Amino acid sequence: MNLENTFKSLKTAQAILALQDRKVKDFALGKAAGAIESATEEILASNARDVEKARAGGMKEALVDRLMLNSERIKGLAGGIAQVIRQEDPIGRVKAGWKTPNGLLIEQVTVPLGTVSIIYESRPDVTVDAFSLAYKAGCAILLRGSSAALESNRALVKAIKKGLEEGGVSGAVELADSGSRDEVDDILSARGWIDAVLPRGGHELIQRVVENAKVPVIETGEGNCHIYVEPSADMKAAVDIIANAKLQRPGVCNAVETLLVHRDVVKTLMPLVAARFAGKAELRCDSESRAAIGSLPAGLAIKDAVSEDWATEFLDYILAIKTVASLDEAINHINRYGTKHSEAILTNDLRAADEFTRRVDAACVYTNASTRFTDGGVFGFGAELGISTQKFHVRGPMGLDALTTIKYRISGSGQIRE
Repeated sequence: MNLENTFKSLKTAQAILALQDRKVKDFALGKAAGAIESATEEILASNARDVEKARAGGMKEALVDRLMLNSERIKGLAGGIAQVIRQEDPIGRVKAGWKTPNGLLIEQVTVPLGTVSIIYESRPDVTVDAFSLAYKAGCAILLRGSSAALESNRALVKAIKKGLEEGGVSGAVELADSGSRDEVDDILSARGWIDAVLPRGGHELIQRVVENAKVPVIETGEGNCHIYVEPSADMKAAVDIIANAKLQRPGVCNAVETLLVHRDVVKTLMPLVAARFAGKAELRCDSESRAAIGSLPAGLAIKDAVSEDWATEFLDYILAIKTVASLDEAINHINRYGTKHSEAILTNDLRAADEFTRRVDAACVYTNASTRFTDGGVFGFGAELGISTQKFHVRGPMGLDALTTIKYRISGSGQIRE
């Protein structure tokens, strides 16, 4: 499929949108939010078809949960747009300014990144989050979701476009919805049309984009996240945090995948973990953590861990568990197997916490809290494009600032360079 006409229309719309002030953009976003809520019945019917197809195809329930919408989640999507509306306009801010010795005034001003595309899997909430952030930042956006959410995304984008036609610059959002994989190749090759592409999904998708893109890529990450339990930690609180990080929504990128337990507390912690996870998730234990459980509680699913488990983002009700002898060993394991997403230490030792947060190489590093908080909404961004695990331009949850760049504005009074 050739998307050239789509690229052209997005470029035209972006040039218009980039000149709009906050009042215009916020009014349009409000109309889009209202249109989504008004179309709840149609969106839910479309989503039900996607969910039925996904289950028939054998999709894991943890991933079905990411795909599924209900009335409350649709209200949440509209609420996310409302939060974006409340954010300050990121465009036109003077970040710095100075005068040169010859009298030139140089100002560093924020401007839209341009026309962007996001390529993502399963989650229809990304459709709304990505649109709202792009629009507020003066960017046109081409959405390319997975075939698993095709009907849901069509219904959502239909509602968004209706809202924009009533209240603002239309044409600034499009959905690549043929279902053909050729669309991805067209997007990745669109030099001169697409200013940046953001992949959001599993390892295979991200690697395909990174390895084949001819346009700049902002890499969002798979989440092989860890929690390390240090000897001074409160064990009861530790179990609560671990359970939240794994069981609340196991199919998301900020769910914990590997638990690291210090040898000094493995016999105390593991029976508590086993009791909490019995009937809820499978544990994949090394020999020491398995032996520390003692007699297995009824309903506990347990397997011996293999080396591949340390590098796996399960996105499922599976938790790998490894015993470590020291803080150094925990940090080295995380820096070897982690994906630079979200990592946590549970401790009451301030020096251990400080060393962990300084040495662990990740976008988000937690002390005594669940990794599940890595989220643009929780961080106060209203919504997010994804979690960047790279180090250029932006890192961590990506909000409005991730869709801006810099223009230098220079004012003179007739200066010439000798």
